[in-house]
Amino acid sequence: MIDMHAHWKPAEFADAMRTRTREPRIVRNADGIEVLKSRTGEEPLASAFDDVNEHLARMDRQGVSTSVLSLVGPFCWIESQPVDVSVQLCRIYNDSISRICTEHPGRFAAYAALPLVDMSAAAAELERALGLPGMIGAQVPGNGFLTAEHAEQMRPLLEIINRRRAILFIHHGPMPGDAFPRFANSTDNARRRNGTLDMQTSLSSVMLTLCLTDYLDPYPDAMIHVHNLGGNIPYEVERMDHRSLLDSAKEELPSARFRRARVYVDCNSFGPHSIEAGVRTYGAERIICGTDGSEFGCDWTSKALAAANISQDEREQILHRNSAAMLAHLTTIAQPEKLAA
Repeated sequence: MIDMHAHWKPAEFADAMRTRTREPRIVRNADGIEVLKSRTGEEPLASAFDDVNEHLARMDRQGVSTSVLSLVGPFCWIESQPVDVSVQLCRIYNDSISRICTEHPGRFAAYAALPLVDMSAAAAELERALGLPGMIGAQVPGNGFLTAEHAEQMRPLLEIINRRRAILFIHHGPMPGDAFPRFANSTDNARRRNGTLDMQTSLSSVMLTLCLTDYLDPYPDAMIHVHNLGGNIPYEVERMDHRSLLDSAKEELPSARFRRARVYVDCNSFGPHSIEAGVRTYGAERIICGTDGSEFGCDWTSKALAAANISQDEREQILHRNSAAMLAHLTTIAQPEKLAA
């Protein structure tokens, strides 16, 4: 398996998090022990950040040959700091994650973090980061693509991604200044509302921007990666087709446009029936593996792919071949047969 959606919690941000006045931040609890405090609780520092050796051990247990690392959502606060702070923190992250790729050749690749508070600074850091070993593109928030109007501000990044034949990983999240999350912790079922309903709805809107407009036409060499099967599109596309036939019968059906769009979606967190629907909607050649980079995520995804009613060839495309083709010109990846030996 090549895991294209594996989040990383970098310890390099510890000092910066000690100076923060809002979550996530590092504070001392009632016992005087430092903890990472987030919206959802407190965690001892010993387990708050990721460890390379533990991550590699988990990869070996789960049959993951290469993990593509990206900054975990709660740590993406670095992208919206004042530009002088944001640039410095993004460089710290990008340099540190590139070192991991260099120290473990073939086992890791990475998406850069960008100072999105200033798009010219973000473009400059993307150019710099793509020159670092193991860097294959950048992760950006889904709110930047909710509509074609929103996406206009992202064109400087798409121009670089296209020129460098790199990958843009669009992950659910806010642009600087956006209110986020939509539902407060005190709301009933807040985790389900934020972590599933709102996330999937937002990703569906991202896919409409990317696939049902001409936004991507100027960028034929850019590779786009959207997580979680591109939202709810596999289950909504039939209704879109029905409405299209009623409202604009002369237009190409949405299903046809989704099928031929140059957008990859990963199957993170979905079960076999959803993967089957994704294959019917996009084709197996546009689906890649994603697990969030956790033991549970790897186990869930492996079982879902094994149980899905798809062909073995389609399963192998999703597990390895599609991602290997995406990464071939960008970085070195591990060869499964060598790991097994």
